[in-house]
Amino acid sequence: MSQSLEALTKALLNAAKKAGADSADAMAVRGTSVSVDVRGATLEQAERAEGVDIGLRVFVGKRSANVSASDTSSRTIDEMALRAIAMAKEAPEDPYSGLADPEQLSTHWDIDALELSDPTDEPSPQMLQEDAAQAEAAGLAVKGITQVQSASAAYGAQKVYLAATNGFEGGYSRTDRGISCVAIAGTGTGMERDYDGDSRIFQSDLRSPEDIGTSAGQRALARMDARKPPTGAYPVLFDERISSTLIGHLLSAISGAAIARGASWLRDAMGEQVLPDGLSIIEDPHRPRATGSRPFDGEGLPTSRRVIVENGTLKGWTLDLATARKLGMQPTGNAARGTGSNPNPAVWNIALTQGDATRDDLIKEMGTGLLVTSMIGSTINPNTGDYSRGASGLWIENGEITHAINECTIAGNLRDMLRSIIPANDARAHLSRVVPSLLVPGMTLAGA
Repeated sequence: MSQSLEALTKALLNAAKKAGADSADAMAVRGTSVSVDVRGATLEQAERAEGVDIGLRVFVGKRSANVSASDTSSRTIDEMALRAIAMAKEAPEDPYSGLADPEQLSTHWDIDALELSDPTDEPSPQMLQEDAAQAEAAGLAVKGITQVQSASAAYGAQKVYLAATNGFEGGYSRTDRGISCVAIAGTGTGMERDYDGDSRIFQSDLRSPEDIGTSAGQRALARMDARKPPTGAYPVLFDERISSTLIGHLLSAISGAAIARGASWLRDAMGEQVLPDGLSIIEDPHRPRATGSRPFDGEGLPTSRRVIVENGTLKGWTLDLATARKLGMQPTGNAARGTGSNPNPAVWNIALTQGDATRDDLIKEMGTGLLVTSMIGSTINPNTGDYSRGASGLWIENGEITHAINECTIAGNLRDMLRSIIPANDARAHLSRVVPSLLVPGMTLAGA
């Protein structure tokens, strides 16, 4: 019988102490993943993976090292500890490294309230194949769709356990279930493709495969006969399915790692206006059935609701222990880590204030401009916020969609763009980043 994750982390800590560590933390993850791809109504590929990964981080004074393995034998655990100690002794000193103080640790949490794991049985491969086949059939049923490039269904389950020599111990389970479909319209050089998909923690929340396949087909058709846009300054509406990337640039810029290095276009913006009046960004790591929810962070600190931007004004950085110490601040419970990586600041669930207008309302109000539905590549200057990305979408003329656009570049500066955004009211509440469609009144467009 395989060892429990709790027993594995304790064995890692004991080995670290025996090898000479002053302190240490250990992480163990047991995961299962199943995926099925269908093409032409027949099974194209099926994969299943199961395994346990373990990670150990040791501290020798102010020096540290991290090692990981997928073998959980006692011999491997002992070798990991010896190797980690040897590596730590060769590492440079970091005055900000180290575990949390015991009084900083999370001691109470309610795993059940977060609903991170679906208690129903794992879906059978046959069920996954049926879901993928139904999504493919629905995509092909859309008039004008010539083929479905891929239709997939997947399931994953994971158990995580974290322990440290400062007394912290805790673990939780997660599940995820997804369906996706990529449809192609047209033939030859005139082919266009688009996709749709859904991923949920609970099977019962998942959209139907028919809905996903139909949506993928309709989106592909909307991209037919695409043209290059005119060059000039126009309003740009970021569709809800990609608008979170715009807010993501702000979230990256307030990471403690970027601030501590001085490599952020928001490094001097604490207390300044970064969004329009009335807009806020709230982080809530305790939302039920949300993929970004966490009972505690990767260093055993409690997670809690916090205001990142309030009424347009920037209120806080995203900090793990090391960056908080470096900046002379308190950690925010935002450390993320894997078995083979050190903790780094990461944002959990966030929500941007939604507007009163629908996406269609904003399309009418923008007059002539671009509705962006997908983007490729990016050139973002982390120090200045200068922004340039390849984009495609739909052209708006006199408040109405007229034709598809591709081979387009959109450019601006993130400071100016974010301070002028106008939100719609169409954000999907189940996502970890609840961000509606966002209208930027003025950007530079150029046909590539």
